[in-house]
Amino acid sequence: MTVFPASLRRSRSAGGGVGRANIWVYGLLTAFVLGSIFPFYWSFLVASRDSSMLTESIPPLVPGGNFFANAQQVFDQVEFWRALGNSVVVAGTVTISTVFFSTLAGFAFAKLRFRGRNALFVLVIATLAVPTQLGIIPLYMAMAEFGWANELQAVIVPNLVTAIGVFWMRQYTVEAVPYELIEAARMDGCSMIRVFWHVCLPAVRPAAAFLGMFTFMMSWNDFLWPLIALNAENPTVQVALEKLQSGYYVDYSLVLAGTTLATIPILVVFLVLGRQIVAGIMQGAVKG
Repeated sequence: MTVFPASLRRSRSAGGGVGRANIWVYGLLTAFVLGSIFPFYWSFLVASRDSSMLTESIPPLVPGGNFFANAQQVFDQVEFWRALGNSVVVAGTVTISTVFFSTLAGFAFAKLRFRGRNALFVLVIATLAVPTQLGIIPLYMAMAEFGWANELQAVIVPNLVTAIGVFWMRQYTVEAVPYELIEAARMDGCSMIRVFWHVCLPAVRPAAAFLGMFTFMMSWNDFLWPLIALNAENPTVQVALEKLQSGYYVDYSLVLAGTTLATIPILVVFLVLGRQIVAGIMQGAVKG
């Protein structure tokens, strides 16, 4: 009879425990994924049928064949193509600008030494305590003074950079970019701009990807400010969706068909930037 050493027996028993734990972990993850997917599936389910299915005691769980017809009605009733284009321009511009300026400011606050750095950073963070609703009236007056009322500039310019983005990138840069790496690049003759571009940006790529995904989602789903700053002829997606349910009778099949169409760009951005986040994390794990 073969006798295994005590350390091997302990590792075998520990391995069995890990295997049993993995079953529970994967089960919980599967439940969370299904719970997250179900609202989107239910929206598509209603969008593929008519509103009468909502009154049925046992609603069907299989999509119908009316999705494209409902989607066509959405495009016929509101300026949905224009709304999609406006949202792509607004969300894309705001995302690129926020990621770039937040990364630049985060690098300056984290690694550059200048007079008043801490006080200025505290001032930036303090703006997070001011509710957005307090600035809507003066902001609209400023946009009207610039002649940007009912123009996309009124939605883009006030959101070119955010305090939470600066805070997030500053905190990540503190740990991700060591001073020794910056000093080595400076000794090789790199200017500070080149240090930022070639040293800082590759190191903070996972945080920048997460900030881009978060910013795109928030900008795409923004409703209050575009509703105030833009008119019905030049809407964003969320304003156009509101027009679908502003009548006396609300056809939820059309509303959810528009909602499903408006969700697709967010899923595309999530898939693209999610890969960047995972790639950055795996690169850091390999280096560690």
